[in-house]
Amino acid sequence: MPDREIKSSIWHPEPDTAEDDVFDHTYKEKEGPKPPTIIVWRNVILMSFLHLGALYGLFLFPSARPLTWIWFFVCYLFSGLGITAGVHRLWSHRSYKASLPLRIFLALGNSMAFQNDLYEWSRDHRVHHKYSETDADPHNAVRGFFFSHIGWLLVRKHPDVIEKGSKLDLSDLKAEKVVMFQKRHYKLSVLLMCFFMPTFVPWYMWGESLWVAYFVPGLLRYVLVLNATWLVNSAAHMWGNRPYDGSIYPRQNGFVTFGALGEGFHNYHHTFPFDYATSEFGCKFNLTTCFIDFMCFLGLASEPKCVSKETVLARAQRTGDGSHQTGG
Repeated sequence: MPDREIKSSIWHPEPDTAEDDVFDHTYKEKEGPKPPTIIVWRNVILMSFLHLGALYGLFLFPSARPLTWIWFFVCYLFSGLGITAGVHRLWSHRSYKASLPLRIFLALGNSMAFQNDLYEWSRDHRVHHKYSETDADPHNAVRGFFFSHIGWLLVRKHPDVIEKGSKLDLSDLKAEKVVMFQKRHYKLSVLLMCFFMPTFVPWYMWGESLWVAYFVPGLLRYVLVLNATWLVNSAAHMWGNRPYDGSIYPRQNGFVTFGALGEGFHNYHHTFPFDYATSEFGCKFNLTTCFIDFMCFLGLASEPKCVSKETVLARAQRTGDGSHQTGG
């Protein structure tokens, strides 16, 4: 596989050349009182039962068969990559190109992750980058850890989120058949990928009980992937250092990096959102980057976008918090 030096020669953008994923400094929050917070009680009840089911799955985990434990981690990785390598780095940021088989694979992983379809997830994430930590940010970290972690899913969206999301150019997503096919058949794909397959395989293949199969690789795995993703929105916007841009909320957070398959280099990512690796360290502590590199090696992915080391260093010296010299 080519190393970071060779990949960096593919594309050398300046820090402000991306479009919808670069912060919009012209946006101003509306003056006056904020709109009322409207709780969506159906979501509160569903999330409560979902997390209770996951706690029960954690209780059942020791009684599962060893092959079920392995299947649990396979499903975790597959659904995680559907978010990190798929809807995040490929469809939200277009940081590399993927062949049709790889796009289908990642779309299936995204359905197993059950975090909204590719189109809506990408739209909301582009809004998040463009209006980060403002009223137009779907999970505005200024509103606190709980809101940015899960609370934003339990209330009605702020009107600015809806307004700004409707104005984004999403023609690239609308033109892609895999994205729109998954959007049309999302409920069925979630039923099959998120709940049926994780439960059916261990029951049919090695005789695991349906009860354990449903609660362990099914619900417990699903909730862990959900929370790993949410920690990128919450913990990685609150705790850690900011070696590349000290003026923004996103931080470098090692705990999030581990749980979210490499997505915890968040200060780097918000500074250079178009870099496919989301960090300057290549595969180091970044399983998703390793996966994309391997796909490039196999010829299933191509044209990964990178930032030159010179650009990274110049930006860190200009706007970082001074921690870059100690390793970022």
